[in-house]
Amino acid sequence: MGPIGGLSARQFNSCLPHREKKRRERLRVLGLTTLETQRLQGDLIETYKILHGKEDIDHHQLFELMSNGHKLRGHDLKLYKQYNRLNIRKHFFSQRVIDAWNQLPSSVVDAASINSFKRNLDFWKDMGIKS
Repeated sequence: MGPIGGLSARQFNSCLPHREKKRRERLRVLGLTTLETQRLQGDLIETYKILHGKEDIDHHQLFELMSNGHKLRGHDLKLYKQYNRLNIRKHFFSQRVIDAWNQLPSSVVDAASINSFKRNLDFWKDMGIKS
């Protein structure tokens, strides 16, 4: 299998009707997603598994839930983003997923199973909301 959805890099770049278009536009036309989007989706799925106890990882080791002393907008599993003194920490899994996770609506976060979470996440992403 090639690096881009079964296509080799040469095949992808030589799509005749899309030759002059930029890479992101060609991906959109071909119905593919960028590697950044794929990584973000994977991170969100892994975060769902960790927070819902589907992974054998204590979520307190990676995430701190926001204080629910008052009603927050959105879902009840909002994550607290700590201040990072070092830039390198911003790219850790436990930090890079927080903004996207907190933007998810409760209908996605409160899914009953992993497959329903994935389906809801895809539907939410397809609505044109930037994740």
